[in-house]
Amino acid sequence: MRDFKELKVWQKAHQFTLAVYRHTANFPPEERFGLTVQLRKAASSVPSNIAEGCGRTSDREFAHFLGIAAGSASEAEYQLLLAKDLTYLQPHVHRDLDNQVNEIKRMLNAFIKTLTPG
Repeated sequence: MRDFKELKVWQKAHQFTLAVYRHTANFPPEERFGLTVQLRKAASSVPSNIAEGCGRTSDREFAHFLGIAAGSASEAEYQLLLAKDLTYLQPHVHRDLDNQVNEIKRMLNAFIKTLTPG
């Protein structure tokens, strides 16, 4: 079993999630049960799935959960774009969060490749 807290990708995903929570706190009240919760859920799903995968016994299972985390990161990436286009996020905030999520996606994909043969 791995300690997820020691993984650089988990640390970055955790910091990304904290940033998403901070920035969505300023979304309009009518989005409280809409985009706010969807974006927070997608963001928090990334480090959650990395952590769950660390608790699995095989590299194949771990890679599966990393794949789910990558999918959640892509979902968050779109929701960030939507938030920017709806002017809920300033362009510079969107750019920073988008850079973070894309770095996480690259790290996850590279990690998956090390765990899966061929």
